[in-house]
Amino acid sequence: MLNLEAFASFVAIVDARSLAGAARRLGLSKSVVSARLSELERSLGVKLIRRTTRALTLTQEGAAFYGRAQQILRDVETTANDIAARRGSLTGSLRISAPVGFGNLHLGPALFGFLARYPAVQMTLEVDDRFVDVMGEGYDAVVRHGPVEDKRLVVKRLAKSRRVLVASPSYLKHYGQPNSPRELGAHRGVIYSNRGVADWRFRVGRTWKTVTPQTALRVNNGLLMRDAAAAGLGIALLPTFFLHAAGDGRSLKVIDVGAEAEGAEIFVAYPEDLRSAPKIEALIEWLRRAFGEPPYWDRAG
Repeated sequence: MLNLEAFASFVAIVDARSLAGAARRLGLSKSVVSARLSELERSLGVKLIRRTTRALTLTQEGAAFYGRAQQILRDVETTANDIAARRGSLTGSLRISAPVGFGNLHLGPALFGFLARYPAVQMTLEVDDRFVDVMGEGYDAVVRHGPVEDKRLVVKRLAKSRRVLVASPSYLKHYGQPNSPRELGAHRGVIYSNRGVADWRFRVGRTWKTVTPQTALRVNNGLLMRDAAAAGLGIALLPTFFLHAAGDGRSLKVIDVGAEAEGAEIFVAYPEDLRSAPKIEALIEWLRRAFGEPPYWDRAG
């Protein structure tokens, strides 16, 4: 007999690419997850996953069943959430991915309040600066700083993000302060590697000018960029939300080059089949209120 627990175990195994990873995600023992998979395969009369000592791979039947199993689990959870929403509460799981820096500084604290308001929601927050595959890796939603290219997803804006050039006083004393975008080309830059040097764009009159600084460090994490700039390695182009927390700006000086750096926006994206899910709608509304317009990290100056 088929049951939802077996469906959930199978989907978790595929998403985690291992029995151990699925067990951690579900909060179960590895033996229980393995038994549920075996039970599901017996009920269906087919092999869904080939297990060897080195890897797990989907069979042809398993690949076909995976998408259906995902949809069934989503439909059941959406229905349960709809019923709970009518009673004025939310329930169910919610798996989210977010950038490390923004997740640590701002998203996490906002979600703590959300979970206190909706204690029946079982949330998993995974902070990672790589661009995760939301649907392929089984996320319910992803928070991103910058555009979301996956056309399969519904994308909603959460907040605007300003970016500014910053450097340490010691760096500016040694190398001098640039006063125009053109002068930035002679300076050392701390570069966000997920976007590269083409990310340094400034509005000059009615056009955008791209500046290519000398590379002092390339790194895929904003907090490390901030710390590298504070250590005097070079100039960094950072979102203002990295400079908001008390003390974070003490060792950094904002540089005015007479041109506005290209900004960004903070988005939440999620699969189309969750467009009307009460938990997603409640999450978006909560985060928009928590961040504000303009966001609190810019209102504080």
